[in-house]
Amino acid sequence: MAPSVIHVSGTVTGSVEVRFTDSGVAVCRFRLTQTTTQWDAAAQQWRDGTPIRYVCTAWRDLARNATESLVDGVRVLVTGRVTEIRDNAVYLSVDDLGISLRQRIAYTETSLPSPAAAASVSPTASVASVAAPTAQRAAAGARDPAGQAGGPPAWWEQRRATGWHRTTARTPADAASPNAGR
Repeated sequence: MAPSVIHVSGTVTGSVEVRFTDSGVAVCRFRLTQTTTQWDAAAQQWRDGTPIRYVCTAWRDLARNATESLVDGVRVLVTGRVTEIRDNAVYLSVDDLGISLRQRIAYTETSLPSPAAAASVSPTASVASVAAPTAQRAAAGARDPAGQAGGPPAWWEQRRATGWHRTTARTPADAASPNAGR
């Protein structure tokens, strides 16, 4: 019988443990809690159901990436195979893992600003030293957030600044117009 594949959305509880086998293969283990909600018709409100506890194990590159990315309290989406059920927990061998965007923004390596953006610029800095990081980013194909190649388009920043009042734009040109979102 093949192990059953399941998809779980839950919250990481505790820290991620990583170990390496004798041959150098990374293995990480983390705990996950899934709490379902149920509608209570009598009280006219949502109530938390019984939490389901998972012990998740990931291997190789997924283990390395999970160790670097996961912290206590982060909501994740996990695809895995049930390997065992014991001690009131479901044990999963994780095939894929992702951060849930329901309650937070996740940044990737390509969406973060360059390290040069964090460098302080003194008032006496030369124009050449200030222009150098911009030239390096342009040479690497990155773009500034104001709509040049590499960052979000201008309409994205404009809509984000206005609080996302309008749910969808008809066209990108419509979203970039000064009256967008009104």
